[in-house]
Amino acid sequence: MQEHTNLVDPSRRVEDGSHTGPANDLDSQLVTRKHGTIMLVDDEPTVVEILQMFLEGEGYGHFVTTNEPGRVLDLLAEQKPDVVLLDVVMPEISGLEVLRRMRADEEFRFIPVIILTSATDAETKLQALALGVNDFISKPVDPSELALRVRNTLAAKAYQDHLMNFDAVTDLPNRRLFMGQLAAGLRRSKFGSTPCAVLHIGLDHFKKINDTLGPSVGDALLKAVALRLTECVRPADLIGRSLLVDDEAYLSRLGGDEFNFFLPGMRDIENAGQVARRIISALKKSFHIYNREVFITASIGIAVYPMDGDSVDTLVKHADVAMSHAKQVERGTYQYYSEELNAASLERLNLENELRRALERGQLYLQYQPKFRVRTRQVVGAEALIRWKHPEFGIVPPDKFIPLAEAMDLISPIGEWVLNEACAQNKRWQLAGMGPIRIAVNVSARQFRNTDGLKQAIRNALESNGLQGKHLTLELTEGTIMEKPQEISQTLQEIKKMGVALSIDDFGTGYSSLAYLSRFRLNELKIDRSFLREIPHNRDDATIVTAILKLAESLLLTVVAEGVETEEQLAFLKERGCQEYQGFLSSKPLLPADFLAFVIKAKRVSPRS
Repeated sequence: MQEHTNLVDPSRRVEDGSHTGPANDLDSQLVTRKHGTIMLVDDEPTVVEILQMFLEGEGYGHFVTTNEPGRVLDLLAEQKPDVVLLDVVMPEISGLEVLRRMRADEEFRFIPVIILTSATDAETKLQALALGVNDFISKPVDPSELALRVRNTLAAKAYQDHLMNFDAVTDLPNRRLFMGQLAAGLRRSKFGSTPCAVLHIGLDHFKKINDTLGPSVGDALLKAVALRLTECVRPADLIGRSLLVDDEAYLSRLGGDEFNFFLPGMRDIENAGQVARRIISALKKSFHIYNREVFITASIGIAVYPMDGDSVDTLVKHADVAMSHAKQVERGTYQYYSEELNAASLERLNLENELRRALERGQLYLQYQPKFRVRTRQVVGAEALIRWKHPEFGIVPPDKFIPLAEAMDLISPIGEWVLNEACAQNKRWQLAGMGPIRIAVNVSARQFRNTDGLKQAIRNALESNGLQGKHLTLELTEGTIMEKPQEISQTLQEIKKMGVALSIDDFGTGYSSLAYLSRFRLNELKIDRSFLREIPHNRDDATIVTAILKLAESLLLTVVAEGVETEEQLAFLKERGCQEYQGFLSSKPLLPADFLAFVIKAKRVSPRS
């Protein structure tokens, strides 16, 4: 046929590099020359032989050849070539039809194709381009052009394969490649009846480092972590420690701050724990990033085949569950997977899904814990406490859903709702004739990080409800004000200008500097209930509470004791000059209507100034 006449024209030459494409050093890419598998498709055997001869002369040694275009898809599935050289004009099925079928198949869609054709009409080339052809070689073929175009195509494919299979930051295998490696490793473990494990490694507080120091430091830290992980889980080292049989271990970065490690051929499930401890110990050593010393820890979850699952997806999922549990229990540790952890994880997932809708569905509400004057037991204020009543789960304890809200970035919108609802309720009580009191609202550290948003939320809550700032108290923890003292101090001053009072919650359990207590110009300290449980019988606790009361007196701060449950506790506080208290001795948290009735019945006196 005319298509195959003068296939090779020795007189034609192309200068090296004249073809636009990858740089001239692409011979160093992963899949070039001897490493590349080339598929030759032409209905004339002589043509295939000539093409193969010239490419062998360039150093290629892996070929798949066929003179039957109808077999192309089957051969692609069996041999998985790196590039296909495809003739256009063939009997029964044209090269363009073969190309169309390849691009329609998900498995072969991205295999590069070079069209061999003597056709010069634009329509043929346009059809091929529309079908996703990668390159053209015109007949008669010049050997130099053939070698260059094949080389460049293979090098480009190697680069694309690398991008597709390796993480751009750490150059470790990504999730896609790891899952394939894990599938192969798991098959070998099943064949050899040997246990293996997946370790899910999550860095602790990486987001805080990334947000504080910037993404360039974050990326550099991830690279350093990847290098240290690679060093401490090298297969040779692990084999030397008698942890592995003759098999290959795999490390990958899944994205974000998470890595996976496949540990094959274990002799004992405790081998996985040994590796986890080795990783945790290695990462505890400081990293030097851009002349800065950075510390990071890791939490690790372990899932073992066959006891924790016999499929890739199950093992990866269960290792993730165990890692999440490790973070919840104690960061910088490892946990093995168990059915109990899975049940807890499913419960947490259900709670997360439901919590996202709880606010809009009106499932959240407030109760109010009365605050009393120690000497008269008269109500002087209240603390707003959030509650969640779910139609299926019932009452969900705050210590269960508040940490979830923090982790899910829901604490800010929920906090704004609490702030507004507490101010609205205070105004409703005033209109009902109860008189004004000061309502305390807890503010999370995450809300304080968005200082502009917090200040605006306070203004909106006060102005929209017609409430004066003197009727609102914000309670914050010691950790919150010590996180960034300079910035927090400025924010607190601006909040105080609105007339809002400031209180330190759970005082004595954190790490406040006494110097900052006066600098922040606080109004109130709340003694944590843990110091009151054994008062007056516990001498140490009694000494601490007495010291706090004397300190507060010298700084002109009001002190509120939390968790007062006995007359002995109240007598102790009264004797030492504590001004206010709250606790079950006088009242549990109440719904708004019950609080109103309680205050009226107690004949509350005017609030303190």
